[in-house]
Amino acid sequence: MAGVELLSDQGFRIDGRRPHELRKIECRLGVFRQADGSAYIEQGNTKVLAAVYGPHEVRGGRGKALHDKVVVNCQYSMATFSTGERKRRPRGDRKSQEMTMHLQQTFDATILTTLYPRSQIDIFVEVLQADGGNYCASVNAATLALIDAGIPLKDYVCASSAGFVRDTALVDMNHLEESSGGTELIIATLPKSQQIVFLEMNSRLHEDNLSAVMDRAVAGCTDVYNVLDTAVRDHVGETAAAIGGDAA
Repeated sequence: MAGVELLSDQGFRIDGRRPHELRKIECRLGVFRQADGSAYIEQGNTKVLAAVYGPHEVRGGRGKALHDKVVVNCQYSMATFSTGERKRRPRGDRKSQEMTMHLQQTFDATILTTLYPRSQIDIFVEVLQADGGNYCASVNAATLALIDAGIPLKDYVCASSAGFVRDTALVDMNHLEESSGGTELIIATLPKSQQIVFLEMNSRLHEDNLSAVMDRAVAGCTDVYNVLDTAVRDHVGETAAAIGGDAA
């Protein structure tokens, strides 16, 4: 996007953030009563809804069941109104299939799958509004939904992106920054162990700059974790208070 100044001389980005600052994150757990677990998250103007069902019997025949672990089934879709241009197919297109595969790889590595042999867990993610960082917001929303469903995880899995503009690493890229044609690195980590469960980079980057971009993305994951953990603790406190009030 020629002519768009992604980083000002004063070090501010298009939306007024500093290079190390995340977009504002707001999230809620338990937004669907019909699902075993659900969550809604806003990261800037990107809004994502996630629902989890299971563990339950494997659908599609017993032949699809795994004798030693759970089948993790993910489905990623975007609402037809999620972008400026109406999508003809909310799911099933190449990009949605790719994102579905990425989510499945991420949560296969995070869920304690051996606890539920011969069963299935479904994770449905819907992007209601897209403004960059769709995968990251989807991972963060699905993590909250899994926690809400009581699915045992190795740790929270938190995702963040980072780019490189004018010799500066930027965290949590928005749509304009993603569309600029520069480097974007997407990462999902288990914050406590700093283990990386997903990593993707969409263009070439000189190896001298890689560590700075990686560090910025990992730091973004840690900041996301702090927000998600606070939301979970608040939700547990509210639930406990509600149960206590009903008991009284």
